[in-house]
Amino acid sequence: MSTQLKHEDHQEEIKRFPFHLFIPNLSSPYNIGGLFRLADALGIGRLYFSGETPLPPNSKIKKTSRSTEQVVPFEHVIDPLALLQTLKEAGFKIYCLEICDQSMDLEGLPSLKEEKICLVLGEENKGVSQEFLDLADAIYHIKMQGKNSSMNVVSACAIACYALINKMK
Repeated sequence: MSTQLKHEDHQEEIKRFPFHLFIPNLSSPYNIGGLFRLADALGIGRLYFSGETPLPPNSKIKKTSRSTEQVVPFEHVIDPLALLQTLKEAGFKIYCLEICDQSMDLEGLPSLKEEKICLVLGEENKGVSQEFLDLADAIYHIKMQGKNSSMNVVSACAIACYALINKMK
C-alpha cells in the first residue's frame, strides 16, 4: 500500500537547467504565480517578463506561486528584442510556443543535450508576436485534440517545458 508524502517529507534538490522563459505582456497575476511555481518545480533557470506584466511583490502572485517567486530568478526587461538577441549571442536557441504555418509538433523534438534554450510564450489574447517568431530558431506547437486551438498559458507552458527539459537530460 502506498502512503502519500507530506510536503515536509520532500527532499529538496535544487537543480536549474540552462532553460529560460520569456513572457511578454501577461496580465494575470495568477498566471504569473503559476509560471513561478512551474519554473521552480521543473528547474527552469530564469524568467523574463516585459510590458505591463505584474511582478512581485504581489499578493496574488505570491498566493499562486506558493512563495516560489522568492527563489526563482526573474527580471523585467524593457527591450525584449535586445534580450533575445543577447541570449542568442550567448548561445541560446530561441524557441517559440505558437501554432503557425511553420510550427512543428512538440512530439518531434530532437535531442537537446547541451543546448541552452529560451522559450518564448505568447500574450494571453494575441499569442506570440511576429517580431519574436521572426527571431526564433524554431517554433513548436502542442498538437490539440479538441475543438479549441489554444489553452491557458500556464498549462501550455507546463507541457512544453516538460517536453523540452526531458530532451535536455
